[in-house]
Formats: sequence, structure tokens, C-alpha cells
Amino acid sequence: MKKIFLFVLVLVLGVGATINLCAQQVNGPTYTGAVPTKDMYMAAYQLDNGDSAKIRGTLHNIANALTDARLTGKLKVELVVHGEGIKALMKDGVFEQDLKALKDKGVIIAECLNTMHARNITKEQLYDFVSFVPSGNGELIILAQQGWAVIHP
Repeated sequence: MKKIFLFVLVLVLGVGATINLCAQQVNGPTYTGAVPTKDMYMAAYQLDNGDSAKIRGTLHNIANALTDARLTGKLKVELVVHGEGIKALMKDGVFEQDLKALKDKGVIIAECLNTMHARNITKEQLYDFVSFVPSGNGELIILAQQGWAVIHP
């Protein structure tokens, strides 16, 4: 009987210790995210969707990244716009103030010339602070190979 009691006691204590160890691992130090270890980070945001909510979400994502304390002064951002995303850059659109605010924070706003040609859109129809690249896809390919994170919200 003593042997059974000791066996059960050891079993209970072992299970209890295992549960306690698991609880410590779950309730251990609070995870606060990745630790920045580089002097500079580069992110290319792809915007190829003309839906207003998608455009606004993409611009909001960029603004959030720019205000992340871990990246302050260490983040270079390019917004690569092509396809339906061109709606965000049209002078008759509603995103001018948001785009200007990002531009003022150093964000490069680059429109695809292929898209403009295919849609018969001129540079004069877009905000005057927009830059131009021959191909949006080409821009993303080159930036990715240069180490930029390509983000497609």
C-alpha cells in the first residue's frame, strides 16, 4: 500500500511540476515584438487595388510603421503604385492629404508608367508630388533583390 501511495504521490507531484513549468513558460516575460538590430530598414508597400478601403488601409499601415518607436529614424519607405492603385494618386481623388503627410515624412510615392500608358493617364492628372518608375512590378523586383521588405496589404 505504501508503494502505491508513493507511486501516486510521485505521479501527482510530477504532473504538478510539469503544469507549473508550462504555466511559467506561458506567463513568463511579456513578448514585446522583434528587437531592431539594424541601422536601417527598407519597406516597399505595393498598392494595386483601387478600392477606397484598401487604399486607406495601405496608407494607414505605412503611417503605423513610421510611428513604430523601434523604427524611428531607421525606416525608408516606398509606396509602389500600379494597376487599379492609380486611383489613389488621381487629382480628383480623396487621398491627397494622407499622401502628402506620408511624403512629408520621407515616403517615396512611385507610380508605374506602364499603368499610365495603358490607361491613357498623364502626369498632369496625378498629384504633383508623385514620382514615376518604368514598371511597378519591375520596381518591386529590384527593391526585393536589394533587401527591401515587400509588403502587400
